[in-house]
Amino acid sequence: MKYINRTQAVLLLKDGTIFYGKSIGIEGTTFGEVAFNTGTTGYQEIFTDPSYFGQIMVTTNAHIGNYGVNDEEVESNGVKISGLVCKNFSFNYSRDKGTESLFDYFQKQNLIVISDVDTRALVSYIRDNGAMNAIISTDNTPIEELKKRLVDVPDMHGLELASKVSTKDPYFFGNENAKYKVSALDLGIKTNILRNLAKRDCYIKVFPFDATFSDLESFNPDGYFLSNGPGDPEPLESAQQVAREILAKNKPLFGICLGHQVIALANGINTYKMFNGHRGINHPVKNLITGKGEITSQNHGFAVVKEDLEKHPDFELTHEHLNDGTVAGMRMKNKNCFSVQYHPEASPGPHDSSYLFDQFIENIESSLN
Repeated sequence: MKYINRTQAVLLLKDGTIFYGKSIGIEGTTFGEVAFNTGTTGYQEIFTDPSYFGQIMVTTNAHIGNYGVNDEEVESNGVKISGLVCKNFSFNYSRDKGTESLFDYFQKQNLIVISDVDTRALVSYIRDNGAMNAIISTDNTPIEELKKRLVDVPDMHGLELASKVSTKDPYFFGNENAKYKVSALDLGIKTNILRNLAKRDCYIKVFPFDATFSDLESFNPDGYFLSNGPGDPEPLESAQQVAREILAKNKPLFGICLGHQVIALANGINTYKMFNGHRGINHPVKNLITGKGEITSQNHGFAVVKEDLEKHPDFELTHEHLNDGTVAGMRMKNKNCFSVQYHPEASPGPHDSSYLFDQFIENIESSLN
C-alpha cells in the first residue's frame, strides 16, 4: 500500500468541546449530528444504512476496517453517514469474502474520517451531554472558522431527511409471481428489509417518500409497509396521511422505526427527540405479549411518547426497551396494524425478532380469508 500522510484532524462539538485525532488520508470538512454505535461488527451495514443520513458516526469498537468490505453487505446504494470517528482504522484487511479495503471504499465516496481519537472519552461525553451537532475536519481549517460553520448546521429536531435518501422513482423487488404483493413507502428503506419480505414470498413495489395512498393502492397490494429512515418524523405529513388512509380501509400495515413513529403521529400520539438515541446490536427488548426477551439491533434518535400511547384507547404497548423503558413496539386493537422501534431484519447474530415478518404475513393471510 502506498504511504499516506496522516495529518492532525479535529472533531468540534457544538458546545465548543474539541477532540483531536488523525486523518486517514481523505481531506475535507463535514458536519452532522454526532452519534455512537456500540456494535462490534457490521460496520459496513451501519455506514450504508439510510437511517444514519446526516450523522457523524462514532464507533465504540476499537478496530474498524479489519475485515474490509463486501459488495453484497450493503443496505443502500452507498455510504449514508456524514463522517466517521474511530479509534483504530485498519488500512489492510483479512477476510476471504472481502472485495476491497474500507479505505478504498471510502476514497471512492470521499467520506471524511478521523481515527486515533479517544472514543471512550468521546462516547462518555456524549452520554453525559447528549447528542449534538459537530464538525470533523482533516484539512487544517482553523477552529474559529469551524465554529462559524457549525452555527449554521441545522438541528436534527424538526429536520426532514427522508427526502434525501428515498427513491426518486418507484421500483420492484422480488419475484413478480410471488404469492403476496406489498406496497412499501420508502422513507430510507434498508435492503435487508426487502430481502426478508421477498424471502416470505412477497413481491414489493417501493414508492418514494411523498407518494400518496392512491399511488400505493394502484399496485393492488395485499399489505402495506412503512420503512425506517433518518430525521424527525413530525415533518412527514404526507406519510402520516398515507398511514391514516391505509388504516381507514383496515389494510395490513407494518412499520419499522421511522415508519413506526409515523403511525403513532398519524393517530395523535406524539414523538420526541431522545437525549441519546439507541444505536447498537445488543439492545434488550421484552415482548409484553409473549413475555419473551429479544436481543435487537437498533438505530433511532426519536421515540414514541409512552404516556400518549398508553392513554390511547385504540393502541396497545407490545414491546418495551429494557434499558430505559421506552416504547419498542405497539399494535392497534381494532385495526390490522403493528410496528416496532427496532430492526428485525438486521439479525446481529441472533434471529430473535425475525418472527415479526412472519406476523405481517399472517396478518395479510387473515385479511385475505
